[in-house]
Order: sequence, then C-alpha cells, then structure tokens
Amino acid sequence: MFRITARTVLELGSELISSDIIAFYELIKNGFDARTKTGVDVRFDVVLPRRDYLRLHNELVESDDVVAAKEIVKTTFLPNASASARDGYAAMIDDARAVDELLQLMAKAQSRFNSITVSDTGSGMSREALEQNFLVIGTASRKKAVDAALARGDEETPYLGEKGIGRLSAMRLGERLRVETAQVNDGNMNLLEIDWRAFEDVEAMLDQIPVEPRIGGPKPLPTWSGTSIIISDLTENWTEKRVRDMAEYEFARLTDPFADAATRPRVAIHWNGQRIAIPLMSAALLEAAHARVAGEYEVIDGSPALTCTLEALNLGFDHPVEKAVIKLTAEDLQSAIIGLDGDIDDMALATVGPFSFEAHWYNRRRLGGIETIGEQKAVRELQTKWSGILLFRDRFRVFPYGEDEDDWLELDRRALRRSGYTLNKTQFIGRVNISRTANPMLVDQTNREGLRETSEEKVLLQVLRYAVQDSLGAFMRDVEKQYKLQKVDLSDAQAQVMRLEDRAQAAIRKLKKLTPPEGDIAIEDLQQTLFEFSEFAARARLRIAQVEEESRQMVEMAGVGLMVEVVAHELARASENALKALAGLKGKDVPTNLRAHFNSLQAEMKSVSKRVRVLDPLSVSGRQRTEIFSLNELIRETFEAHEAQFERSRVTPDVHIPDKDIRVRAVKGMLVQILENLISNAVYWLEMRKAREPSFNPTITVTLDGKPPIITFEDNGHGIAQENREQVFKMFFSLKDTKRRRGLGLYIAREAAQYNGGTLALDDERDPHTGRLHRFILELPGATEV
Repeated sequence: MFRITARTVLELGSELISSDIIAFYELIKNGFDARTKTGVDVRFDVVLPRRDYLRLHNELVESDDVVAAKEIVKTTFLPNASASARDGYAAMIDDARAVDELLQLMAKAQSRFNSITVSDTGSGMSREALEQNFLVIGTASRKKAVDAALARGDEETPYLGEKGIGRLSAMRLGERLRVETAQVNDGNMNLLEIDWRAFEDVEAMLDQIPVEPRIGGPKPLPTWSGTSIIISDLTENWTEKRVRDMAEYEFARLTDPFADAATRPRVAIHWNGQRIAIPLMSAALLEAAHARVAGEYEVIDGSPALTCTLEALNLGFDHPVEKAVIKLTAEDLQSAIIGLDGDIDDMALATVGPFSFEAHWYNRRRLGGIETIGEQKAVRELQTKWSGILLFRDRFRVFPYGEDEDDWLELDRRALRRSGYTLNKTQFIGRVNISRTANPMLVDQTNREGLRETSEEKVLLQVLRYAVQDSLGAFMRDVEKQYKLQKVDLSDAQAQVMRLEDRAQAAIRKLKKLTPPEGDIAIEDLQQTLFEFSEFAARARLRIAQVEEESRQMVEMAGVGLMVEVVAHELARASENALKALAGLKGKDVPTNLRAHFNSLQAEMKSVSKRVRVLDPLSVSGRQRTEIFSLNELIRETFEAHEAQFERSRVTPDVHIPDKDIRVRAVKGMLVQILENLISNAVYWLEMRKAREPSFNPTITVTLDGKPPIITFEDNGHGIAQENREQVFKMFFSLKDTKRRRGLGLYIAREAAQYNGGTLALDDERDPHTGRLHRFILELPGATEV
C-alpha cells in the first residue's frame, strides 16, 4: 500500500495554493461552509513588517549597544498594532543582554507576535472533528453531502468546498498555524497547533509528525460557536498599504460585487484593529456604459436555449437607444457553438447547465465625469479597476477569470484582427454566474486555476464568445450602419484569398514533382484553372478599389470579396485533396489507381473552372450593368457548377425550371451572388443535420415561376427559428460556427435583390416537422420579363 512522506503536505500546499488571495479565499470559504452567522473576519495584527525587521537586523548586527538597539526596535513598532502584540514583542526582547541575543529574540518575537486571523461564528469543530476531519487531508464528508444534493436536485449546494484540502492554504501565509474552535455544546475551546516546518524532514513519513488536538480554556460565552484560524511566522511583508490595495481589488472581487449589498456574503478586513472598507460595484458606473449584452442560457426539458439582450446606448454619434433580442434554439446552438468541425459532443449543450451573464462595454476615450464618482480621471480609473469579465460560482469568485493578465474570452487577441470597434477586455465590466448544483460539470481544477477542460467548459466559453465578441460587436456595427456612414474593411477577406492562392500554388508545385507523365493533362488543367482564378481575383480586387467611393460600395465590395473567397477555398481544397491522394500513392506501382485519381482531379478542376466562369460577372467593371439574359439558364448553370460539391455533401438538388424561357433585364452578377449565397448556406445547414442524423437525405429544392419572375429556394435542414426571420438579413448576424461566421451573405443578397427592383424574404410558413422556416422567396418584379 502507499505510504506518504511528510513533505508531501508541503508540496500539496505550494502546488495547489498559487497566490495569497486564493489562500484567503479558501479560508474564507470554509467559514461560510460552517454556516457563519456574522460573516468572516480577516484580521492583520502586525507589530513589525517583515521588511522593517530585515532592515533592522542588518543595521543592528554591527551594533554593540544592546540598550540603544532595543529602543530602536521599539520605536519602529507600528503604533496601531494591538497593545497585547506590542507589549508581548517588547517583553520578549527586553530579556536580551547582548545584541546577538537580541537578534535571536527578535526572530522569535517576529514569528509569534505578527499574525493573521481568519475567524467565523459558524458551527465550529469538536476535538473529535479536528482529529477526524480537519487533520484528514481529502476528507470525504463534504464531498458526500454535495453529491447527495446533486442527486436530489437541490437548488443550492450545502458546501462551497468539497475536496478537503483548503486547510493547507494556511501554510501559504505563515509557517505556524493555531486553530481555536468550539461547537455550541462544548464547554471549552478545542485547540490545534501546527508548525509546517516540521514537515520539511525529507526522511520523515506523514504519520511520524506529531500533531494532536487538545482541550483549551473556557469559551467566550456558554452558547458560543465558531472557529479562528491564527497564522503566525508570516512569510510575506504585510503593510497597511498592501492590505488596502488587496481590499480595493482582490477582496472586492472575491464575492460577487454586482450583487445587492444586503445579500452579498459579508467579509470584513481589519488592519491593526482598523476596519478596511471593501468597495461595492458602482451602479452609476454600470449605467454609464456605452453598450451592453446580457444573456440567459437555459436548459428546458433537456433542450438548451440562449437569449441575448443587446443594447447600444451611446456609440459616439447621434442615434436613439437601440435594443435587440437574439434567441438561439438547440439547432442554432449546435451550429454556432459546435459547428461542422467541432470536437464538442451535442449533449454538452444540455449538460453544461443553465447560467447567466452580463457585460458592459465602455469607450474609454469618451468616458466623462459622473457626479457620484468624480471627474473624468476618477471615472476612468474606476472603470479600469473593475474591468474584466469575472466568473462566480454561488456568489464566490472562480479564479483566474477576469484577472488583468487573463484573456479567457480571447477578446484582446481577436480585437487585434478586427476593424471598427475593438472589443478588448479592458473595455468590459462583466460577470458570469454559475452554480455547483445547476452546473455540476463545471468544476475547478485542483489548483484552483480555472475550470477543468471538459466539453461543458468549452460550451461555456463558446457561448460567451458568441454573445460578447460576435453578437454585441455585430449589433454595434449594425447600429453604426443605420445612423452613420460606414465603410467596409475587406482586408481580412483579401488576406484570406491571398493565403488560399498561396496554398494552391504550393500544392501544384508539389503535384508536379509527384505525378507521372500521364498526369500532365490534369496538372495543366489545374494550372489553367489557377491562372483563370488569379485573373478573376485580380479583377475583383481592382473592382473593389473602383467602387470604394460609390454609394452602394457595401454590396459591391463585400459581395465581390465573399465570392472570391468562396472560389479560392474551392481551388485550394481541390488541389490539396489531389496532393494528399497522390502523396499516398508515391512509390507504388498502381497506374489504374493513378488514372482514377487523375480523372477525379480533372473533374474537380472542371467544376472549379465552371465556378470561376459563372462568378466572373461579379468582378468585371460591368458588374452593375444590366443586361437581358435567361433566368432558366442562369439557375441551370449555377447548380451545374455545384455538382461536385453536392456530390461530396450528398445533397440532392431538385430544380424545377419551366419549359418556357424566362428572360429578364437585371444585373446578372447580382442574381448569381444571391443564388450562390443561398446554396452555400443550405449546404452548410444540410451537412450539420446529416452529421447528426446518418439516415437523413439532404435536399435543395428550387422553383422558377414567371409573371413576375419568382425563384423559390428551400432545403430540408433544421431551418430558421421564427424569432430570427429578419435577424438573418442583418449585417454581421450569423449562426454559423466561428470558422465560417461572416454575417454578410444574406444582407448582401437582400441588397442585391433590392438593387434589381426585387425582394428577398424568408417565407413565414413553418415546416410541419421542424416548426421552423425553410423557404426563401426571391421576387423580381422590377426585372422586367422580356
């Protein structure tokens, strides 16, 4: 069987308790677990700070006047230290008859009379409880109680802690520990003293270190109960300034500062008898936010749902207060949070449990004075102090989320790549609320440095990123578009296209080295396609520059950019797939297989070439030139260009085109753009459903009717929730996963339809099976039928 060395206790303490505030957190939490009636008090009683002691020691080591040395030490005492501590320290050093002896007695006094006491008026511990629970590392009593509460479905957990190792946090603060405790029925105090240095013996086993509880003197009152954890021989330099700074920042954020003061758990900090105030969150500061998002994540009858409320209050230009509500159902969350390539199981969307959050955004340059806070500088400093999005479980902080150096929602990293509003973490004040019973799968790492990495933890992160990074940012940009002239920065899309071109070029170079002579035709086709695409992309980029100042530049620039990226992706994917296949055949005598692969490659290249030719009207200078063309032929060519994609995704296209040719006068490229977007979206959602339902048969149905020309487009995927019928057409709104989230496609498609005198809408007829919307209707009354 295992035996444990004594120094293992020290290793556990040093590894698990990584900072002073976490040590205090563990001790304070134990007080509330003991059902304290008056909260928890943390008292610092410091006669001589460690730094002053070390300075005096160095100065006095050369002295030969012990009387003068004693006076120097006493005059250095902090005057507001408790009388008992000052008198005790002075009495101990008064016995010194030489400077060497004085230095030895100073070390003993320093160890004994500087202390930190964490006390509560909870249930306390009996002598037996000290021995059987406090001295048992990893005791299971609280763990069993928490598990029972979870099994019963209780709304609250009986304990904040359950691992049975929090008591080791005392060693972080000092080398000596004294526990004074009693229960209501005890007549005397129960005492326990530990010198952690005794565990440093590398040869000693844990059971060889004598630690024994004993009975002490009488209780303060016959009915008194509670516990005092007294830590001495302090290892840090504690000063009033340091304690005040911790109260201002760390202790202020230890329990939920957004909660009402009357319901917030009481924690009181004292420095040498003086109460140090712990600030509350300023309601006036929250009201001064320029935008905000609040969310409720619910699990109702096993089905998850997210509701986000977005507000734009003052974005720096004239606009009314704008408010929007976004609701995501289970199907939407599967896409937005997990997506096609996600490594999260769908069940985690439910097992993560319900939680809530709020995030208040500030444009720090526009923060002004607030009457109840002060001038502009004071307001900015206060906003900086509270900045960060904190995580709380049952009203107590989960570390390290929201710390200055912690970017757990990747706000700063993504802000560097984003144009327009830079939503970095210092601009937010916010909180996330979870609980032990409602979120049993969101548990702390043993070292208290964050949540364990699980599928549920990933869901929590992705939901928050979707709400704070994407939804709020998109909403603010949409408000700006409505009330302020806004130009679109397509630098991200252009950079992506250039990367895709580079990937395709690199793949072709490697292909030429791998392929036998019979593969030359396919490689030539691939190179020709790449050449055609490069010309197409170059013309598109030129067109972007040409339309930059035009009134309809959003439709122009974003439309061209998105379509170029689509084709670039197809080209890169096809060439890399070919490279992968050929690389696997290198050195093998398999001419038949090679021929089959090259045939497949040629088919892919023909498909991509056809896509380039179909999309070409998007990029030429005649992009907005109306022309007469056949809608029948345009639909047919567009769907033929997607044959390879439909085959890969196992999508069955069902195209209904009348025998009579319907000819219209319109901008051909814009109609192509609309169809391309609808197809791209449909394939994504169909793949999402197919991945979850293997027997599902994906279908896209398109119908063309005349007088006026109407194109009806629908698929049998999960559909769109009624609440999002208009949201899907808003700029930057998207329910796709992070890799594919653009939020411009349907917005541009509707703009293109309107430019041609038509409308693009989502039919409000619900599918009887899904209860959601599946049918887009493109009506073109302005595109006069010829």
